[in-house]
Amino acid sequence: MLALGMCIAGEQDAAGTFRPIQPESARFYRELKPISEEFEQEALNAIAETGLDRERLKTEGIDPAQAMTDAAKWVLDLADGRRPVFVGWPMGYDWMFLQWYFHTYSEIGSPFSFGSALDMKTMVYVGTHRVLDELGKEKLPPELVPQRPHTHHALDDAVEQAELFQRLRRWRPPGRDQ
Repeated sequence: MLALGMCIAGEQDAAGTFRPIQPESARFYRELKPISEEFEQEALNAIAETGLDRERLKTEGIDPAQAMTDAAKWVLDLADGRRPVFVGWPMGYDWMFLQWYFHTYSEIGSPFSFGSALDMKTMVYVGTHRVLDELGKEKLPPELVPQRPHTHHALDDAVEQAELFQRLRRWRPPGRDQ
């Protein structure tokens, strides 16, 4: 992992009422020093347009222990005693990397407990009952498609996912009474 971007999407009260919050109002971004010489060239190619340069990060990147400790503190400060929830698409991909980095490097561990994750792909599946293989972001119903472009920049992508989550929270699938 070379960069970590996170932002707020909203908050939910004890009654279950969700209040969206402008993602730009609370954002976190760090570029990390690489931890090994093993990497996927295809992944580097995908992020090349963001200006993220692995060689540069070897000298200029933030130590993962500092970055992940900062990230955990940021989440906990933002949560202010409430339970933070990690939301992603697909959850399995981002969650795997993020949790490993938190548990391996953060001085305070992960701010997200094992049950504090929400997969947006599953939310769409529940609303559409489509086959999971047919649930790529490119096949989302038009009313769910984020207006922000997918740039592969960690912070941009976090804001894009926050927008998708806010749209999902308002979404009423066709044929469903709610």
